[in-house]
Amino acid sequence: MAYVKDQWTRGVKQADGSTVRVRTARWGHGKRWLAGWIDPEGRERTKAFTTKAPAERHANAMETDRERGEYIDPEAGKVRFEEVAGRWLGSRVVDPSTAIKYESALRLHVSPVFGRRQLRTIKPSEIAAWVADLDARFGASTARTAYLVLHGTLDLAVDDESPKRNPAKARVVKVPTSKGGKVVAWGDDVVLRIVEGHPPVYRPIASLGAACGLRQGELFGLAEEDVDFDGMVIHVRRQVKKLGSEFVFALPKNDTERTVPMSDGTALILKEHIEAHAPRPYTLPWEKTDGEPRTVKLMFRWTDDKHIRARTYDELVWKPALFYAGVIAEPKTDRRGRRQYISSRENGMHALRHYYASITLADGVNIKELAEYLGHGDPGFTLRLYTHMLPSSHERARKAVDSRLTRLFSLKSHGAVTEQAVVRSPTASWEPDGGLYPDQPQISL
Repeated sequence: MAYVKDQWTRGVKQADGSTVRVRTARWGHGKRWLAGWIDPEGRERTKAFTTKAPAERHANAMETDRERGEYIDPEAGKVRFEEVAGRWLGSRVVDPSTAIKYESALRLHVSPVFGRRQLRTIKPSEIAAWVADLDARFGASTARTAYLVLHGTLDLAVDDESPKRNPAKARVVKVPTSKGGKVVAWGDDVVLRIVEGHPPVYRPIASLGAACGLRQGELFGLAEEDVDFDGMVIHVRRQVKKLGSEFVFALPKNDTERTVPMSDGTALILKEHIEAHAPRPYTLPWEKTDGEPRTVKLMFRWTDDKHIRARTYDELVWKPALFYAGVIAEPKTDRRGRRQYISSRENGMHALRHYYASITLADGVNIKELAEYLGHGDPGFTLRLYTHMLPSSHERARKAVDSRLTRLFSLKSHGAVTEQAVVRSPTASWEPDGGLYPDQPQISL
């Protein structure tokens, strides 16, 4: 049962049977009123208050929560954020690259602000300001990832009955959304110039990106056995993926293999490349740095005979090709004589996927098919991304109406209908030859 105890006085029974309150040694020291209750495990718990009324409310609330099965240990909120964050990070069942991303966000952005804080002291207003600051300094993507780590950790704390509610879910906390506008696809001439700007040995990479819509890592992980010249398709089965400072073979994004149609021209490019640069076996761990080794006949290699690294390719091949095509400005040279190109995310190799989407949609490929070819898990995402690229349906709508409503349009309207309209009561009459009752008003069209 809940109770409240006065710690500054105690009852002393008198000879006549009455009780008198006398001061204890604690008189005037510390908080006077002690709220007590029994927790769900049968242990007596207490908390001191300055005045009696709050002590009574707290004791009764603890008793009520216990009876309802909603009891939360008041001491649990004293747990530090970093203790729970470690458990949350260890409980994630995600691919290694995502685990690295979460760990980095926790270490760089979350722990420096909230790591040493007690869970009960973290306020929604602080989280809102923190998210806004990350968005301004590092961008929406970084802010969203850091918020996800914070939110997940606090959710775990709530499930473990530390705080009663997650402050990251408060309405005042606004998670930034992507600020990107509509995707703009390059024209044919730009893509051709970019391919032309590649060294001959790497031109098939850019050609495949434009002709099949493969992601950069998928192009670097393409093997000879993935190309089916009989079926005229390419099986996208793996990508070259960076985990920290190491590289692995891994499933494509969304952990899903797919099959992409291959045109005659694309097949010819690949055949010529295979004849000139015969693919040879290459081995990398599968999915994890200590994963089982996988060996395939890799189609494309770097000058050191190893797999192609995205950053190296971007700086030494892709950006010079962009400059050659007139997409970006002439590079500057730093003090060490290295060329420094100024580029943007919109000019990355991913733009070739947008080009592939634009030309296939223009020639009648539907959204569901395009989503499959691009490896999007949700066709709705593909539609939202590329809906503005869909061919105009105006002319198709006109033809559909004309073809289905031919009889309606073939009816010959009477002169009175084409030249004037009538405002009349529901009982008014109208003669097919255009005659109007004289008492009805006429309105010119």
